[in-house]
Amino acid sequence: MTDKKQEKQEAAQQTEATTAQLAISKIYVKDISFEAPNSPKVFTEEWKPTVDIQLNNNAQTLEKNTHEVVLAITVTVKFEDKTVYLVEVHQAGIFNISGVPEQHLPAMAATVCPNILFPYAREAISDIVTRGGFPQLLLAPVNFEALYSQEMQRQQAAAAAGADAATSEDAAEQVKH
Repeated sequence: MTDKKQEKQEAAQQTEATTAQLAISKIYVKDISFEAPNSPKVFTEEWKPTVDIQLNNNAQTLEKNTHEVVLAITVTVKFEDKTVYLVEVHQAGIFNISGVPEQHLPAMAATVCPNILFPYAREAISDIVTRGGFPQLLLAPVNFEALYSQEMQRQQAAAAAGADAATSEDAAEQVKH
């Protein structure tokens, strides 16, 4: 009986040791900018803008199990050929991530961490746009898992195309000789 108890305790300890943990150390705005190059004239024109939103994220390891993730969102609003406003927010966070296999860290940095940072960036963008005198801009939720999956598929396709091109070049070299 004692052996079974000891085995259960060891199994529980191993499970605890391999359980993934994520803790937020700090969330902060790393960079923020707002430009309204055609104001005040844009305030007198009819409001039918086009909105372009660019998302990007970057992660770096600060020390073992400590990572900084920066979610960059750039919103460009244009009317005809004029930029109405441009707002850029780099929302950052320091995350303590442990118990995660090394190969899964990029996925966490590209999905889980941006999901945590996005509401803060969305609020900052909405606030700065309103302070600039424009109607409130509320960004729709973003599926970072789908974006990461699409990026991985794109990279795999590019790698496969590169491998095919290299194979074709090797075959062409062989034909020349």
